[in-house]
Amino acid sequence: MAAESTRHPAHAELTKRWADTVLAARDGDEGAGPAPGPYGANLLDRWAEPRRRYHTTDHLLAVLGHIDVLEAHGERAGDPAAVRLAAWFHDAVYLPDRSENEERSARLAERALAELGVAPDRTAEVARLVRLTVSHDPAGDDTDGAVLCDADLAVLASPPAAYAAYTAAVREEYAFVPDDAFRAGRAAVLRQLLGLPRLFRTSYGERVWAAPARRNMEGELAGISPSGV
Repeated sequence: MAAESTRHPAHAELTKRWADTVLAARDGDEGAGPAPGPYGANLLDRWAEPRRRYHTTDHLLAVLGHIDVLEAHGERAGDPAAVRLAAWFHDAVYLPDRSENEERSARLAERALAELGVAPDRTAEVARLVRLTVSHDPAGDDTDGAVLCDADLAVLASPPAAYAAYTAAVREEYAFVPDDAFRAGRAAVLRQLLGLPRLFRTSYGERVWAAPARRNMEGELAGISPSGV
């Protein structure tokens, strides 16, 4: 467990949010499984790994906060507990030099949630949602996927200074990649996102986040790609 002195300022808030989410996922049955605390501590330690620069505890907080914003604006998922659990697990395993992070994160969720007494169908939904963050391309009727993916991508709609900080943090995570290779890979990611039929799938996300996100990404792409957008 992380030492008290190195804990994130929102550690207590996150610990409570985790416990509340697990209780909701157990349909209010506190005795359905072991105490959630140690599992939450393990996840928070993962999110606080020193090698991370963007996929950090701050990112976890932001995604959970964006889920709250969407819910407050009527964008309610079919299974809110599953969506929030997926937010906790979606980058729980993160090694920037590996391509199977989402798969490993989904498997971690499957193991942990089964031990925690979460029902198999909800556990399967959490794992499905974690795997969906590979493409961020949910089906049209996938309300759980729409909320999670929009919450994860909301950073793209940040004000310019915050967007610049986000891109700088991503570059730091890939510091081992030469500049030319990084620019090519980053350009491919941006083109994939810009090529989606809709970047945001909730009404709120499309209305509030889509335009600034596209401006940010198109500007970044123009700056790193010789051919521009």
